[in-house]
Amino acid sequence: MAVEVVTFGCRLNAFESDVIRREAEAAGLHDTVVVNTCAVTNEAVAQARQTIRRLRRERPAARIVVTGCAAQTEAAMFAAMGEVDRVLGNDDKMRTEAWRATRVVLGDALAPPRDKIAVSDIMAVTEMAPHLAAGFHSGLPRVFVQVQNGCDHRCTFCIIPYGRGNSRSVAMGAVVDQVRALTETGHAEIVLTGVDLTSYGGDLPGAPKLGTLVKQILKHVPELKRLRISSIDSIEADRDLLDVVANNERLMPHLHLSLQAGDDLILKRMKRRHTRADAIGFCDQIRRLRPDIALGADIIAGFPTETEAMFARSRDLVEDCGLTFLHVFPYSPRPGTPAARMPQVDGRVIRERARRLRGHGEAALGRRLAAEVGAVRDVLVESATQGRTEHFIPVEMVGGAQGTVRRMTIAGHDGARLRV
Repeated sequence: MAVEVVTFGCRLNAFESDVIRREAEAAGLHDTVVVNTCAVTNEAVAQARQTIRRLRRERPAARIVVTGCAAQTEAAMFAAMGEVDRVLGNDDKMRTEAWRATRVVLGDALAPPRDKIAVSDIMAVTEMAPHLAAGFHSGLPRVFVQVQNGCDHRCTFCIIPYGRGNSRSVAMGAVVDQVRALTETGHAEIVLTGVDLTSYGGDLPGAPKLGTLVKQILKHVPELKRLRISSIDSIEADRDLLDVVANNERLMPHLHLSLQAGDDLILKRMKRRHTRADAIGFCDQIRRLRPDIALGADIIAGFPTETEAMFARSRDLVEDCGLTFLHVFPYSPRPGTPAARMPQVDGRVIRERARRLRGHGEAALGRRLAAEVGAVRDVLVESATQGRTEHFIPVEMVGGAQGTVRRMTIAGHDGARLRV
């Protein structure tokens, strides 16, 4: 074994794990497992710790390096684990020199590390180097391009700014160059990703917006078949972004929104910058611009002080916003965040509300799947047995070369995937 990366958390972490693997192997590491952690919930941190212990039992001779958001925010806790050989910070994990230093520190596979923690001050990071997707030569049909990192907002429930730092962006020219290079090597679909994607460009000369970046990509890389955007904050959606959603079919009709709640008082206590009416109004507007668009959203169940009536307003967002995909987070108090000091909802109530919210999401997905039957869709072939429509809906299928886009008539569904 050379380097294996175990990934927790978001799509950005998945992209960064590819970069980690490439950089660690280039630095000469071998017989090493890197655990790329997530800090968004207590459960995510607990799962990382359990995985680390399991890895040590299964691979007693391997080196275990822990990195990611939880390693950044709780470095000492991970370093205290006897199973861990090295803790790398969230910015350090993307740097060649950090992996070279790690190889030196770890030394021989049987020698103990001289210094476990290498975690720099994430708040001091002000620039962002572009990283080409490690899948450059993999032939994968869909790849992520990281265009932004960090977050300048301080939602009361969120630990991520302390794991990722402040918002910083990759220059537009560098992003366009990456997309062009990936397209030239056969990648049919590019997904732009970041921590707070709609804050893109605020730190760059001229402060370009995300919509400007999207337009530049589509203009300068005409060979790109499909461009997709990951999670956005609807309150930050700029005029150019709305224009390109409405008028360019190469931008896929699927958006995932960071809504978090549907009750105005809870949104205020979360320190969100939108109201319930803002969320519903945005969804109505985007659907007028692109009638067939599929919308997803993050919603937190059981935020501190949430009553049953407040929860019902969040639940009702599924219908009021016409959501197809729902990502439900049972609220989890993160140490050091303002929400952790607010009156907490009983854990059993949180779990029950999350269960009901997921049920609403499953019902909404079922309605969308049923509505797709008989439609003709352009399906990106991901593997020998699955593809995805323009709306990011999975399709069970057989045949087709990976990376090609096939026009297919939807014949049915199984409750989770479409069938052709």
